[in-house]
Amino acid sequence: MRALVAESWHRSHQAGVDADLSEARTWMERREVLDYRAGHILAPVYPLIFDVLGRAAVQTDCVLAVSDGQTRLLWVAGRPGVKRQAESIRFVEGTDWAEDRIGTNALGTSIRLDDAVHINSREHFATSVKDWSCAAAPIHHPETDAVLGVVDVTGTGIIDTPQTLAMVKATARMAESELGRLLILRRALAPEPNPDAERPLLKLTGLGRPDLQVEWGERTGRLSRRHSDIVAVLAEQPDGVSGEQLSLAVYDEDIQPSTMRAQMTRLRGILGAGFLHSRPYRLEVAIQTDWGDVVAALRGRRLDEAVRLYKGPLLPASDAPGVVEQRNVLERELTQALLTSHSADLLASATRSRWASENLELWERQTQLLPRDSPLWAASLSQVHRLRTEYGIAAPGPRVPNRLHRL
Repeated sequence: MRALVAESWHRSHQAGVDADLSEARTWMERREVLDYRAGHILAPVYPLIFDVLGRAAVQTDCVLAVSDGQTRLLWVAGRPGVKRQAESIRFVEGTDWAEDRIGTNALGTSIRLDDAVHINSREHFATSVKDWSCAAAPIHHPETDAVLGVVDVTGTGIIDTPQTLAMVKATARMAESELGRLLILRRALAPEPNPDAERPLLKLTGLGRPDLQVEWGERTGRLSRRHSDIVAVLAEQPDGVSGEQLSLAVYDEDIQPSTMRAQMTRLRGILGAGFLHSRPYRLEVAIQTDWGDVVAALRGRRLDEAVRLYKGPLLPASDAPGVVEQRNVLERELTQALLTSHSADLLASATRSRWASENLELWERQTQLLPRDSPLWAASLSQVHRLRTEYGIAAPGPRVPNRLHRL
């Protein structure tokens, strides 16, 4: 088994993925997906993606898929018969293929590693998808380098070839180039900014806190739990969302539209005029968030700054789906950056914090990096043994045979 796959299986097992029972969950119904993807930044370049890679995928009885930056499928294209086969494993628009939910797969693992990968049929963690192979590559924002989505080719034939992976990577890079061209064109056509029309700044602090602290103008305050969820979701949606989309991101149950309207009315009264806009709902102000500062540090490869700024999970008490998603993505990115670093000091700074004190992977990596004569090495090894015992994970042993589904 390739090391990349073995590590992914280990992460899948630690995330609690059941190899025999796991399946992609529905994140949004099709009519809602149509609205969401129409406003997505990748919408203008999807026709190019299909023209470059999709037609070849269709001709070879595969499906082309494009997700957003959270592994949620926005477009799936292929012959009708092949798409029906893909539906049997829930590889359809509106489903979530995150590695920590469905296990090792090219799309989810590509986002997890921020790199192009191919996964052949036997390398999938979940039993239900072992007849399929896939290749995927992330698409980055041409300026911020943030992951905007993933382009993927999936089929029951031979997908895991250098040629297929090269085509997928080339398509992702072409999409990035086209996005850059469109940004330049949009700026060239945009009116000159008016310095007298500077938007007010809303500062949000939510890492390690039960609620959001907000600062605007000379005012400082704390929002209620529900208003914190709403503002945290809107802060990540500069183009806005519909009332229905916002409800799905904030509530983990069905609510009446009037409930969200009432919450927005109260929130507008707290923040004041000019901060909230409706149809779609969005924040009409410049926004600075402490979790965004961590993301910026990670994107800028300033890991020491990211560790220092990360005070804990985003709104850890929140169960709002949109907040939970943001929280998990940020912690995964920070954890992955630490795991690939070579600084024992940074690992020690992280594991001393509450958010990482029970993270077995980080303790193991710290133990690897520390010299045996360091006074911290024995303490780190003790933590590794303690956590392995608590999590019911045996000490590392011989390589697991390929025929097993679990590590």
